Amino acid sequence: MEKNKSFWQKLSSVGPGAIVTAAFIGPGTVTTCTLAGVNFKYALLWAMLFSTIATIILQEMAARIGIVTNKGLGSAIRESFESNPSMKLAVVALVIAALGIGNSAFQSGNISGASMGLQVIFGGAKQFWVVLISVTAGFLLWSGSYKLIEKVLLAIVIMMSIVFVATAIVISPNWGEVFHGLFVPVVPAKALLVTLGLIGTTVVPYNLYLHSSASAERWGKMDNKPEAIYESRLDSILSISLGGIISLAIIITSASMFGTGTTVKSAADMARQLEPLLGPWAKWFFAIGLFGAGISSAITAPMAAAYAITGVLGFKSDLKNSYFRTIWLIVLLAGAAVAFLGANPVQVIVFAQAVNGILLPISAILLLIVMNQKKIMFDFTNNTVSNILGTIVVLITVVLGLRMILVALKVI
Repeated sequence: MEKNKSFWQKLSSVGPGAIVTAAFIGPGTVTTCTLAGVNFKYALLWAMLFSTIATIILQEMAARIGIVTNKGLGSAIRESFESNPSMKLAVVALVIAALGIGNSAFQSGNISGASMGLQVIFGGAKQFWVVLISVTAGFLLWSGSYKLIEKVLLAIVIMMSIVFVATAIVISPNWGEVFHGLFVPVVPAKALLVTLGLIGTTVVPYNLYLHSSASAERWGKMDNKPEAIYESRLDSILSISLGGIISLAIIITSASMFGTGTTVKSAADMARQLEPLLGPWAKWFFAIGLFGAGISSAITAPMAAAYAITGVLGFKSDLKNSYFRTIWLIVLLAGAAVAFLGANPVQVIVFAQAVNGILLPISAILLLIVMNQKKIMFDFTNNTVSNILGTIVVLITVVLGLRMILVALKVI
């Protein structure tokens, strides 16, 4: 790697951060951000700002693991506990449980979101579309021919994202209230589930595993590790910040367009926030975008779970490997079952994001452990600032998760 490469030359060679952004800009993000704006106006903008910063902090660490070790996070976690067999077994079981439950929940939201989009376009029963989407995602994963389709669907998602940002500017929101919501953290009554959902849909646990593997593929064999880490950080900051801006724009548009307490039960309801820019076309555009986001994520989530779990188990992470296929099939079927049985797809999506928010600390804590292992990271372990920032992220998510569990127990 040439040390005299310009900023723009370095920028043109990056990419894995965009995978992370594409993965979290899905039906869960669109739906949860919309509900945050509808029900709580600008009050939860701080949660999205925190989630974006937290994602940058944790994903930078995950990418650094891939660059330094040329391995994924799952393999690095396994190696960290190699000297203690009983602890290794416990950690492997914990990772499998967290990713299995979390990705299955996430998958239910992906399938529900895609089905909502198709219902708006073609009508029909939700269950029919859930089955069709699940079978399609399974076929594409099995055949390995999903990459071209993913690019087309990703283009649709990018178009929808641009429209949200443009709409947020066109509607001229109350910027005083916007900045207050951004920088004054409050959790209004009945907002805990949505707050956790905003975190769970942005700081996605499986993205830590995806990012480390993608970074290993991109930069793992480079000799100049500091230069590779610099490029990776630039990639992560720019890509994830863009995703955060899009998510904030969705909250702002929904907060400005809907009255507090407006009922949102379908894609058609959510599409109304784009009417200032698109008029009568808003419903169709939103539905197509939601379908694109849902089906692309419905492919990514099971595949990410398979990469992570095969890595932590020490199996070969290959699309045609029988263990790999078994794992993604289980996640796909579990997600499809929840989406099929769920009464309200919007509620399914928000609950799925909240589950991921509760389970996030498990992967985040294991990530911090790996980042402080000299035998794995050599001279690229976390410094004090990185450890402090990572610990703050973990503590905040733990506190919110515990509060959510306590609220759930009181209800039960």
